Amino acid sequence: MASFKITGDRRLKGEIVPQGAKNEALQIICAVLLTKEPVTIHNIPNIRDVNQLINLLGDLGVRRTRLSETSIRFEADDINLDYLESDSFRQKAAALRGSVMLLGPMLARFRKGRIPRPGGDKIGRRRLDTHFLGFEKLGAEFSYDEEDGGFYRVDAANLKGTYMLLDEASVTGTANVLMAAVMAEGTTTIYNAACEPYLQQLCKMLNRMGAKISGIASNMLIVEGVNELKGTEHTMLPDMIEIGSFIGLAAMTQSEITIKDCQIPELGIIPDVFKRLGIQMEFRGDDIFIPAQERYRIENYLDGSTLSVADAPWPGFTPDLLSIVLVTATQAQGTVLIHQKMFESRLFFVDKLIEMGAQIILCDPHRATVIGHNRETQLRGIRMTSPDIRAGVALLIAAMSAKGVSIIDNIEQIDRGYQNIDTRLNAIGAEIVRL
Repeated sequence: MASFKITGDRRLKGEIVPQGAKNEALQIICAVLLTKEPVTIHNIPNIRDVNQLINLLGDLGVRRTRLSETSIRFEADDINLDYLESDSFRQKAAALRGSVMLLGPMLARFRKGRIPRPGGDKIGRRRLDTHFLGFEKLGAEFSYDEEDGGFYRVDAANLKGTYMLLDEASVTGTANVLMAAVMAEGTTTIYNAACEPYLQQLCKMLNRMGAKISGIASNMLIVEGVNELKGTEHTMLPDMIEIGSFIGLAAMTQSEITIKDCQIPELGIIPDVFKRLGIQMEFRGDDIFIPAQERYRIENYLDGSTLSVADAPWPGFTPDLLSIVLVTATQAQGTVLIHQKMFESRLFFVDKLIEMGAQIILCDPHRATVIGHNRETQLRGIRMTSPDIRAGVALLIAAMSAKGVSIIDNIEQIDRGYQNIDTRLNAIGAEIVRL
């Protein structure tokens, strides 16, 4: 188990380029299974979850040609379906939550699939019902056998288009069902679909491959099934979660940072939420400039009541940034209620922030009230463990703003979602040592 040793209380200065979007990558890379023709993907983040998925595709028989540090050409013309029965597949797919999105493309092209119960972050229940209910609506039949190593087996010999109302606007569920529907017979209507920019990117890519998807960017997708798809070329968006993390980091450490190439129109309300915390920023073309701020003040509502920041399906605020908002608020002037609606265990890292000196009241598994220090009391360095990707980076931001030295254990969780984060931050003035 690796660790970070962070010397805090350092101001950063410089430019930083966000990596390609992790959540988009997991969908887009699975989609290469939909065609025999080459698919070239650019701006791929070099992170653990994505690399594990790429290696898993290689084990399935997908040929991969690295064109540059961030670009790969995939060719899935000779897939070894027997590999799905192997212990190697069970172990590797179970360790990666994104592996569940292999099912949609496999059902579309091969009319069958097999996947173990996936792993991932320990952030509460993350049910797969939306995926399987959608597949069933299309005519697939699935079974789960605990004695067979905990595998889901899916038979999709007769995929037919249909109308479905998803039980939740799940991003991965929408993506998975969408990829199965593009080659189903007839027309499929997916209502209550997720419409995140990552999902829009997948729709646009599939249409370039020959799919017929309309309603992109809305919560109703209409898919006319086609017989086959062709190859394409696709460039992924910058990671909006990393962009938000850098905004919070700049404020907490009183640093002057320019975040490059952000594709600002795709960020939705993310900049506005950080502005409501009092964080100044300037849009310079497609870059976001964060000036060094001595203090920042949380806004109240117009009637004077306490600001509440809650997650919601897009175009609402992404749940992946609530931990960043929470830690950033600890040094603001004012009070904010953080309401994590989707995952009941994602706020449990706040005990470490409290140990560092933050004033946080954990109201219940979903809500925490943060009373900002207004920089009158500095956080102090401690030893802690990263429970998941986003909490890990929130703790890293806290440690970088704290007085003294902090140790963060289990940084493999951070590496799952953030590419060479220590090297990139050290380049603009941080002092992070990987142990």
